[in-house]
Amino acid sequence: MTLKKIEIGENLFVKNDEIAAENRKVLKEHNIFSINLMGGPGSGKTAILEKLIPQMKKRKISCGVIEGDIAGTFDGERISQLDVPVVQINTGGACHLEAMMIKKGIENLALSEIKLLFVENVGNLVCPAEFKLGVDCNVTVSSITEGEEKPAKYPLMFSISDVVIINKIDLSEVVGFNIDRFTDYAKKLKSGIVIIPMSAKTGENVELFADYIEKRILNNEKN
Repeated sequence: MTLKKIEIGENLFVKNDEIAAENRKVLKEHNIFSINLMGGPGSGKTAILEKLIPQMKKRKISCGVIEGDIAGTFDGERISQLDVPVVQINTGGACHLEAMMIKKGIENLALSEIKLLFVENVGNLVCPAEFKLGVDCNVTVSSITEGEEKPAKYPLMFSISDVVIINKIDLSEVVGFNIDRFTDYAKKLKSGIVIIPMSAKTGENVELFADYIEKRILNNEKN
């Protein structure tokens, strides 16, 4: 019997990139700055949003969130308590969000009422880095409990990131985390990467991230 081989990988990525470009265009037309928040399970992505969104609201920056999970609505329900529009996307097994999923999420948001869109990607340090979504800024969250060698182990994720948040620094002494070594690994991959040590639990340095976002929004409006 003849073996049929079908090459689909490249076509899938090409189509994804086309839709990502459409997403970028739509968001730009509505003057929305967008952030793709990535990181492993338990790194603290949702906890950071819980601290960060009130900071942005104080600055009169209205937020919306697309929440990605394989299953369940736990994180979406947490974020909805902050009185911001949330669209929950369940991938049904896929370990990442794709551009088409973001397109559907955008279609279910009142874009005229949003200035800042957060996309909380599925907890994973591999696949999310491979799929463009059409956002302005990629942010990776890595908690100190995951180890200081994470950038070296997952180079693609960190090399595409504009910002790396080192979360749970309130546990630094207990874990014995070497932040300088982590930083060296990350900057070898991308020299201009912004690294923000943070504690979502205590709120330490959340304002630094809020400052960064506000500056990016202002620059976005000028261009």
